[in-house]
Amino acid sequence: MGMFTSGFPSLHCNIDVGCKKCNDMEDVGDNPGITIKQEIKQEIKQEIIEDASKEEPEKETLPETVILNTELEKYWKAVRDNPSDFTGWTYLLQYVEQENKIEAAREAYDAFFGHYPYCYGYWKKYADMEKRHGNLEKATEVFDKGVVAIPLSIELWLHYINFYIGEYTSTEQGESDIRKLYERALSAAGHDFRSDKLWDSYISWEKDQERVTALYTRLLAIPTQLYSHHFDNFKQHVYMHNPKEILSLDDFLKLRQDVVAKSTNMDEEDEDAVPVGDVAPPGEEDVPPGMETGGGKGDEAEINKIKERIIQIQEGTFKKTEEEVSKRWNYEEAIKRPYFHVKPLERSQLKNWREYLDYEMQNGNYTRVVTLFERCMIASALYEDFWMKYAKYMEDHGAEGVRNVYTRACKVHLPKKPYIHLAWAAFEERQGNHSAAWEILANLDKAVPGLVMVSMRRISLERRTGSKEDAEALFQEYIENAAQPEIGSYFSIKYARYLLKICGEREQAKKILAEAIEKDKGNLKLYLQLIDLEYQNFPVDEEHITEVFSMILECENFPLETKVKMSQRKLEFLEDFGGEISKLKEAYDEHQKLMKDLHAEHKKRPHETSGHSHEEPSEKRAKNESVQNGAGDMSVPPDGGHANYPYHWGGYQNSGYNYAPQWGGHYGTGYHHGYHQS
Repeated sequence: MGMFTSGFPSLHCNIDVGCKKCNDMEDVGDNPGITIKQEIKQEIKQEIIEDASKEEPEKETLPETVILNTELEKYWKAVRDNPSDFTGWTYLLQYVEQENKIEAAREAYDAFFGHYPYCYGYWKKYADMEKRHGNLEKATEVFDKGVVAIPLSIELWLHYINFYIGEYTSTEQGESDIRKLYERALSAAGHDFRSDKLWDSYISWEKDQERVTALYTRLLAIPTQLYSHHFDNFKQHVYMHNPKEILSLDDFLKLRQDVVAKSTNMDEEDEDAVPVGDVAPPGEEDVPPGMETGGGKGDEAEINKIKERIIQIQEGTFKKTEEEVSKRWNYEEAIKRPYFHVKPLERSQLKNWREYLDYEMQNGNYTRVVTLFERCMIASALYEDFWMKYAKYMEDHGAEGVRNVYTRACKVHLPKKPYIHLAWAAFEERQGNHSAAWEILANLDKAVPGLVMVSMRRISLERRTGSKEDAEALFQEYIENAAQPEIGSYFSIKYARYLLKICGEREQAKKILAEAIEKDKGNLKLYLQLIDLEYQNFPVDEEHITEVFSMILECENFPLETKVKMSQRKLEFLEDFGGEISKLKEAYDEHQKLMKDLHAEHKKRPHETSGHSHEEPSEKRAKNESVQNGAGDMSVPPDGGHANYPYHWGGYQNSGYNYAPQWGGHYGTGYHHGYHQS
C-alpha cells in the first residue's frame, strides 16, 4: 500500500517513450506544446506600444516591464476564461519559461498542475527552471510533488533520481538517501508492466552485490515487458561473482549444504581410490569454497555447482513470470497511447482498457489491479466511467481508497461531470458523512447550474436527513429560479408530492400546484397531478375533481385532441364515482360536442395541407392522420359519433384507459439524463 498513500498516481504523459506534447516543444500546429514564435510576441508588443501612444502621445515606448506584464496578463486571461483550454496553458508556460521570471513561472506552473497534473514533462521543466535559478531545495520539492501526482511515471522518477544523484551523492547521507528514493520509486511503480528502465537503473547504480541479487529476486517475480532480458542479466551476474559475494551468509551456507549433501555419496564411493599421501595435512588443506581470504583457490567445482543451484532456483520463478506475461501480452500490445492527452481515445483503445481491467480484476492480486487502474487512468482521465469502475473496485478495500479516487476525479479531472459527483455524494452518504455529501452536491450545483438530477439529489439528501425546512427552501429556490416554465412545473409537481406523501400537507400541496398552473397554464402534467391528488382523498371529492377537468376543457392553451381525451376521462370518473346521473348526462353532451368539433377539424385538414401524395390510398391516409393527430382509438367515426359510436349515451364503454399519470416521459428523461436549463 505504500505506493498509494500519497494520493495514487495521476496521469502522466508517457511512461516510457514520452509525450509529444511535453517533449517535442519545437513542433508547430495541432501540438499543444507549440513554441510561441517571436513574431507573435513582437505583434503583441507593437499593439501595446501603439495603444499606449494613442493615450499618451508624448511617450514613444513603454518600459519593458510594463510590456512583459501586459503580455503575461493576456496569456493569463485566456486560461482564466477557459481553464480547459490546454493549448492556452502551454502558451502561458512557454512564455514564462522564455522570460525566465521565476515568480511568474511558479504561479503559472502551480495553476496549470491544478488542472493537468498528469503531464510529467512539465513537472521536469518546472524543476529544471528552479535548478537553473540555484534553488535546489525548490527543485527537489517540485520533483517530489510530481511523483506524488504521478507515481507511475517511470520517466519522471528517473529524472528525479538522476537529479538527486547529481546533486547529493557527495553528501554524508547521499548514498542512503538515493537508495531510499529508488525504493520509493519501486514501491510506487515497480509493478508496472513497463517499469524495466527503473529496475535497470537501480541495479546499475547499486554497488553492493548482495543487494543486487535481492533486487533481481524481486524483479524476476514481476511480469514486465523485458522479463527475459532481466533473467539473462541475472545469470550473467551470478556467473561473474563468487556466491559468497552475492548472497547473505545464511543463504550461502544453506545452498552449500545442499550441494555438499548431494555429492556426499559419490565422494564415499570413491574414497578408496584416493592415493595415500594425496591429502594435505590438517591445517594446510584448501580453504572451503567461497570462504577464501586471498590465500587459497578453493573448490571451483563446488562453487560452480552453487552458482548453478542459484540459477536453478530462479528458473522456476522465471517460468511462472513468463506465463503471466504471455497472458497479458496482447492487451499490452494493443495499448497505443499510454500517456495523457486531451484528445479522445479511439474506441478500440477504450475497449482494450476495459477488457484488460476485467481480466486483471479476475486474475490479478490487489497490487497489480490497482497498478493497472492507475495506468489506465493516465490515458483515460477524462472518461467518467473508468473512474467509477475504479471507485467501485476500491469499495471492497477500504473507504479511504474510494474517497481518494473520487477526490482526484471530481476535483481535478472531471469538475463538471455530474454522474461521478453524484456517485461520490452517494458514497459519502452511505458512510454517514452527510456534510461531505452536501458539500459535493452544492459545489456541483454551483459549477453546473440547472441540472435537475443534481437539484433533486440535494433535496433528497435534505429529506433523508430530516431537514424539512431546508428541503422546502430548496424546492422554492428551484421553482423561483427556473429558467423555463416547464422546469418550474417539474419542481412544483415534485414539491407537491413531497408535501402530500412525506409531510401530509394536502392543502399546501394543492396550493403549490395551483400557483404552478398560473405560471404554466398549458402544462397538462400539472392538471393531472392535481387530479391525482384529489383522487387520493377519502372519500373522493367529486366537485373538486370535476372543477379540475373543467379547467382543462376551458383552457385555451390545449388543442382540441387533448380536450377530447380529458373529456373522456371526465366521463370515466363520473361513471365510476359520480353521484348524480344528470351530471353524467351533461358531461356526455359536452363530450359529443367536442367530438363533432374534432371531426369538423379533421375534415378541413386535408385541404389545408399539401403534404399528402395524390396517389396515397385514402384508407392509409386516414390511418396516418389518426396517428398524427394523436387520436388513436379516439379518432372520429364516419357518422360523427352518433348511435353506432361506442361512446353513445346508451352504450358508454370504458376504454380501459389507465388513468394513472405517467411521469417517465419528458420529465423522467430530464431527470435521468441531466435536463439543463438554458
